[in-house]
Amino acid sequence: MPPVPEPATPEPLGGAVESSRRDAPALRGAGRKGPKRLPRRAAAGRRSFTATLRALDELAASGARVSVRIDELDGGAQVLGGDDFLTLPVGGLGVVPLLIEVAASIEAGTIDALEIIDRSTVHGAAVGGMWQHLKAPALPIADVAVLAASAGDALAVNALLQRVGLQAVRARSEQLGMRRTALLDRFRDDRGPDDAPHVALSTAREMAELFAGLVNSTVVSPGVSAQVAEWLSLNHDLSLVASATGLDPFAHENDQHGLLFINKTGRAAGVRAEAGVLGGPRAGVAYALIVNFDDLSISHRLRAHDAFRVLGVELMEYVY
Repeated sequence: MPPVPEPATPEPLGGAVESSRRDAPALRGAGRKGPKRLPRRAAAGRRSFTATLRALDELAASGARVSVRIDELDGGAQVLGGDDFLTLPVGGLGVVPLLIEVAASIEAGTIDALEIIDRSTVHGAAVGGMWQHLKAPALPIADVAVLAASAGDALAVNALLQRVGLQAVRARSEQLGMRRTALLDRFRDDRGPDDAPHVALSTAREMAELFAGLVNSTVVSPGVSAQVAEWLSLNHDLSLVASATGLDPFAHENDQHGLLFINKTGRAAGVRAEAGVLGGPRAGVAYALIVNFDDLSISHRLRAHDAFRVLGVELMEYVY
């Protein structure tokens, strides 16, 4: 991919960058004591994402493939975009369309939320998750979905995929207009030459749009959107972009400071991805960042992680 331009350049990462020029919404609880709202000129400086662009520039210069997208929730205006059309491996982030298909099937009555799935009938995968360590040999499908969304549980994902079928998930993605997103395969401990090379592929643009749709209740139906958003609100992985939020990884669905947040991450060898929604008193945004890099050492991995955390800090500044 072309290198990311310097922050002063208006088109980083090969894509146009736009900052919202609309007035920020009034601060909730304005009558309470607290930090004063910044003057508009100062707020504009905080919206530039210059540190993020610098971090992504460094990653791109090192040979990483980087794709980023940020959209406003209200109206969908683009805040930041860079190579957001690139189709890249996204690991477990690609499970979100599977969760949507499960929720839609439950709403349609073709699947019972209390239908029991026996773990022994599912293709094994020890790459991550909790179910393999639990004593319970069988769980209701709704609980399996919670494990898949909250813990990135590979065995739970495989169970859901085995139940609804890969073709149904692909059809659902197409119905949602996600032309560059595909769940390719189940989780495996080892990938052979006859297996799909990746679990899933997607783009930052489509993932940001999908998460905005979930929060705006436009994905399949309001009920399906709410159910999937509820599952994702339980996600424990707040180590990348979400590390800047200060939220409790195990109990953040009702934040005492009114922060709206849902997210899903994806990890594989040389792959880090995250998409989500972050809302505060100043603004609400849907975001996605995908980084594919050479995982040659801990330093290579930490450099990729640092870019996610820098984006998280600037997203918090944007919404607050």
